[in-house]
Amino acid sequence: MDMVTQDLSNIISNKEIMTVFQPIISLRDGEVLGHEALSRITCQTQIKNIEELFVLAGKYNCLWELEQLCRTKAFEAAFRFMVPPYDKKLFINVNPNVLHDETFQKGLTKEYLNQYQISPGNIIFEITERNIIKDLNGFIATVAHYKSQDYKIAIDDAGAGYSGLNLISDINPNYIKLDMKLIRNVNSDGLKAALVKGMVELSKISNIRLIAEGIESGEELETLIGLGVQYGQGYFIQHPDSVVKEIKAEITQKIRNANLKKYDSITSSIFNTPIKNLCTVTSTIPPFELVPDVFDIFRHSPACVGLCVVEQNIPAGIVTKERLALKLSGQYGFALYQNKPISHVMDREFLSVDGDTPVNVVSSIAMSREHDKLYDFIVVTTNGEFLGTVTIRDLLKKTTEIEVAAAKHQNPLSGLPGNLIIEQRLHRCVFDGGNYSVAYLDIDNFKAYNDVYGFENGDMVLKLLSNILMENLCRGEFIGHIGGDDFVVIASEHVESDFFQGIIALFEEEVLKFYSPEDVEKGYITTANRRNRIEKFPLITLTVASVNNKELFFKDVFELTETLAAMKKDKKMKLKVLE
Repeated sequence: MDMVTQDLSNIISNKEIMTVFQPIISLRDGEVLGHEALSRITCQTQIKNIEELFVLAGKYNCLWELEQLCRTKAFEAAFRFMVPPYDKKLFINVNPNVLHDETFQKGLTKEYLNQYQISPGNIIFEITERNIIKDLNGFIATVAHYKSQDYKIAIDDAGAGYSGLNLISDINPNYIKLDMKLIRNVNSDGLKAALVKGMVELSKISNIRLIAEGIESGEELETLIGLGVQYGQGYFIQHPDSVVKEIKAEITQKIRNANLKKYDSITSSIFNTPIKNLCTVTSTIPPFELVPDVFDIFRHSPACVGLCVVEQNIPAGIVTKERLALKLSGQYGFALYQNKPISHVMDREFLSVDGDTPVNVVSSIAMSREHDKLYDFIVVTTNGEFLGTVTIRDLLKKTTEIEVAAAKHQNPLSGLPGNLIIEQRLHRCVFDGGNYSVAYLDIDNFKAYNDVYGFENGDMVLKLLSNILMENLCRGEFIGHIGGDDFVVIASEHVESDFFQGIIALFEEEVLKFYSPEDVEKGYITTANRRNRIEKFPLITLTVASVNNKELFFKDVFELTETLAAMKKDKKMKLKVLE
């Protein structure tokens, strides 16, 4: 028996394995989803790492024994912190060829887990894509069996092999773990970012959650948050450890800040995006710089189309490559200016704007310039001092992006912000720490109205409410259209439901114009209910449920919306009793 084989036998027989845990956290708020149990060799050995150990175990037909040892060690270690009502997940790596082994199935029953007081719903089997599945049909059937027992499935190392999409399609996992090679430098590798973005779109459609493995830098973390990946793990977040530790506050704060930055970029419209967001810090020249020297700058920097002339950090003029070349052309052009400072030829009538000026205002001013200056770059200042420049190309590109983004996230009927932006606004309320109030507005008996009067008239009722809200809420409140007959209003101060009494009264008065005089006189309409029985329905009214953080504290958006939904339901029940 060679030394390596002897080491393998020694590790298994003497149980020279320990478990360390690495947290998997939400990339929305930093909350811990669960921990991955990772095995480590505890003795001196020629076997380099745990991956090589498993390869050898497969080669020498002792894979089952090693899997059982690692799993038992993981449960024993996890038992120390997975104490009920602990609800975090435990991610266990499992070779797919062992998963549907009869011995494995007998060794992982609910009775077995009861020894450790661990629920099957908190166990996630990580099946690596790198392992070749020998019996695919049997494997698929086994996965279905475990899922029926409330175990969860994760595809590990997605992106590391070539059969990942087929495997995902075959077993429909609960989680997909993106391989660390795909994550490495995702912030600077456009192709990797595009691949991750594609997986994010897949996860939205399939309701499969993504976990980015091997996050090692703040830049990677921020990029993954921007792309929409839901969960992450890696050395930047926390190294594996035998002791389960809290996530550092600075990591959680970085995640929250990155999400707020992301939300700001999505929700900002063309009317509140400052031009400084597009600004690029560019080289400047002093007024006394000689014309030939400036010409040499352009000659040696083909990408440079213009320079700002700055005196004591105050913009004094601009010089464009095209106009300078024109001045120096001709029989005496160069000779005329060769000893002159650039201040003699610079353009003193240039467009300069403060960095806080909205993009749409700058765009309007820039496009109204004289034709020969239409494409000159724009100088951006802060407190009158030079900040940088913006090219017309970048200005038009950003303007288009903002307009497209705004249209994409608006409700097409009302033109109000839709679900994504509403969720992000709610997220900011919960995590910013300032005063806020959130109101949920629901049109009562709307379905019955649609059934009798048709969808076109129903759409007019929805537009009526959206117009009343926009015309009567003028103190900076955010108005969103969830969809159908549900709206939301967010205020940056504490308000109660009676704040909306005037809007309720106005809407309920105006909506009568959308009924026939006969129905208004009766006070009800008649149509089939959800059980297809004819029923009398009252005329449309408006229910408003509101909460604020004056006395209530919400730990997340879900808790806030659950409270609002319960309040709305209670109000509707009381309304039915009154009817």
